Amino acid sequence: MARIIESSNSSRRVIKLSTDDILSVVREYQRIIKKLSNYAETRSLLEDNIIFLPEDI
Repeated sequence: MARIIESSNSSRRVIKLSTDDILSVVREYQRIIKKLSNYAETRSLLEDNIIFLPEDI
């Protein structure tokens, strides 16, 4: 599970991903972009899809 690490010196939080999280994102990415080779099309298609990671509390 993804784990959010609070950062006191930044407005952004760091998200620590496990190996399973990374593989899940890659699998979802591959499912979404099947056979696209054009960068602009791939970017557009990914912008229309949301990939969620569960947070470890």
